[in-house]
Amino acid sequence: MSVAAYLEKNKDRFLQELFDLLRIPSVSADPKFKGDVVAAANFVKNSLEKAGADQVEICETPGFPIVYGEKIIDPNLPTVLVYGHYDVQPADPYELWDSPPFEPVLKKTAIHPEGAIFARGAADDKGQFYMHIKAFEAMMATSDLPCNVKFMIEGEEEIGSDNLDKFVLANKERLKADVILISDTHMIGMDNPSITVGLRGMAYMEVEVCGSNRDLHSGSYGGAVANPINVLCKMIASLKDENEHITIPGFYEKVQELSAAQRQRLNEAPFDLSEYKGKLDIQDVHGEKGYSTIERIGIRPTLDVNGIWGGYTGEGAKTVLPSKAFAKISMRLVPDQDWHEIATLFETHFKAIAPASVTVKVKAHHGGAPAVVSDSSLGYQAAEAAMEETFGKRPIPTREGGSIPIVALFQKELGSDPILFGFGLDTDALHSPNEHYGVKNYLIGIETIASFFRHFSALQGK
Repeated sequence: MSVAAYLEKNKDRFLQELFDLLRIPSVSADPKFKGDVVAAANFVKNSLEKAGADQVEICETPGFPIVYGEKIIDPNLPTVLVYGHYDVQPADPYELWDSPPFEPVLKKTAIHPEGAIFARGAADDKGQFYMHIKAFEAMMATSDLPCNVKFMIEGEEEIGSDNLDKFVLANKERLKADVILISDTHMIGMDNPSITVGLRGMAYMEVEVCGSNRDLHSGSYGGAVANPINVLCKMIASLKDENEHITIPGFYEKVQELSAAQRQRLNEAPFDLSEYKGKLDIQDVHGEKGYSTIERIGIRPTLDVNGIWGGYTGEGAKTVLPSKAFAKISMRLVPDQDWHEIATLFETHFKAIAPASVTVKVKAHHGGAPAVVSDSSLGYQAAEAAMEETFGKRPIPTREGGSIPIVALFQKELGSDPILFGFGLDTDALHSPNEHYGVKNYLIGIETIASFFRHFSALQGK
């Protein structure tokens, strides 16, 4: 039986297994889901064992475990390392989901007429890393695995992969591979497949603005005592100028500027601005002056408020002047920005612009380095050939606005460019209510991954 025939015979089971994984609320950011995150790790371990992997184990860390497994059929053959993460973003606000986030359902949409899987983690990243396990199973079952494979699936990606670097440094020989596959990105579209060759880094901050020693009556004290929410809003507003240029001193000092030719090539990717606005139901786009929407997403740094709170937000009215206000702020970074340096610049500036009527605390939660990967390596050539085989069209190299902090780590410590082999779409509502992943994307992803193994092995001349 061929791999394609095996996939066709087992596709319903592959979907049901993914549903079982999606039912586990493995939210790494919320301590109340700690047991569920561990349960997801065990699910991954069992799946790898059933698929035919050897040396499968739960590798404990100070945080959540890393699942490792491998199949070494011949040490002289090339080796592929697969990375993914089984943890997911919080599902809040639950009331904005059309169906419960951890009860996966299949629904047809205009973009996914064959159906899409609606659940938290469907596209980021359970549906995508699970494709690799199913492709491996298919190759094992049909005796068609052409090279060695290793799996490293972690549970802390959504909270910064704090313990992954220690694991990688301690296991460099064990993780040694000729290429690294990561499916945690998206394509331009099913009619326009693409491979991501650039990712932004990130510095994620939390700020606290403190005024009085307690909440105050807004009638008795309003106008005489600083309102931390008002102050925080003014401080945040000052972080950008009228051209959406970030005002933090030194912020752009190390930003890698692309040439006119590089910018032109980037903007040649298929992009319909009207369609883009229509999908988001917005009247117009917004961003740094002098750059296209594609450039703003892929090659320019950003600063955004991800959450802001303080004071009374319950039902009815309470005339309170709050003692504290808070915000979470993320900055997406580009080569050659260092997130530690940017976090320090942010903290210094934010404290400097605070009026004397308040005090400010700044905390850096986590961050990661930006990365650009080669589009001329054997791994990229194999991925390109595999996509052309299954999609019928040569993929386009693109830069993506998201962050995968471990890509730069892999490049530095393992000496190999990861192939960002994602099959999601930018309409999949990652990190939002009603996250989903197309059934066709899931199944063609499995087929394309198996095709990658064949092409990569052939290119290696083995």
